[in-house]
Amino acid sequence: MMSKNYHIAVLPGDGIGPEVMTQALKVLDAVRNRFAMRITTSHYDVGGAAIDNHG
Repeated sequence: MMSKNYHIAVLPGDGIGPEVMTQALKVLDAVRNRFAMRITTSHYDVGGAAIDNHG
């Protein structure tokens, strides 16, 4: 059976978002390894971080 490809957008946001997302990505990596899943991530700025970085 072929496994699905999963593509997940990572949107950490403001406040504690970046710290929470760092830990969530560790959990996602453990799931990926445990179940041999094909998961890719794309990281994007949102909220205040987007304004600070992109105007």
